[in-house]
Amino acid sequence: MRIPGILLFFCFLLFACNNKEENNHTSTIKMVSTDSSAPGRAERPSINPYAGIDVSPMDMSYYPVDYPKLKMAKSVTIPPLARVIYSRPHLQGRHIFHEVLKYDEPWRLGANEATELDLYKDASIQDKKIKAGRYIIYCIPHKDNWTIAINSNIDSWGLEPDAAKDVARFTVPVVKTNNSLEYFTIVFEDNNNTANLLMAWDDAEVRLPFKF
Repeated sequence: MRIPGILLFFCFLLFACNNKEENNHTSTIKMVSTDSSAPGRAERPSINPYAGIDVSPMDMSYYPVDYPKLKMAKSVTIPPLARVIYSRPHLQGRHIFHEVLKYDEPWRLGANEATELDLYKDASIQDKKIKAGRYIIYCIPHKDNWTIAINSNIDSWGLEPDAAKDVARFTVPVVKTNNSLEYFTIVFEDNNNTANLLMAWDDAEVRLPFKF
């Protein structure tokens, strides 16, 4: 039986179209998998060659509160009075004491670098005069109160407490709350024309009063 020529032609045409479509599909797949500029490219996990991801992000707190925003909004004309720069550890299912911190042992009030306190103006804390300058701030937590130390050992990693470099020490009560704060937090609070430096984590809060 002979197949008519016209039928052979259509069969050939259909085969060629299908083959072309398959080749285009294959080409598209190759392009997606190899060309990093192709739209729709599948995301691949990659390692940052410049800096690792820190699970304790760095943060800072100003006084006056939100000073940089106030400055950009032109609602403040005076320089800032104080700033704290610190890294924020988090609980990750742990309890602050016995699992993270220990009573009566010094702690850097954060993670990574020593926590930094910048005073742009002389301050008074519990009737002690502290000159303007850069300091580190750390604590010794006790069950009912914390000892807060201001120290001159700036630009240091972690905490190697050297009492000889303490500028001043203060005792502040610790308040137990109903909170379970995941991330350690330091912020300045307004308090009747003065400032409280609030340090809070898990269910513990302490406040160090500043006057400028």
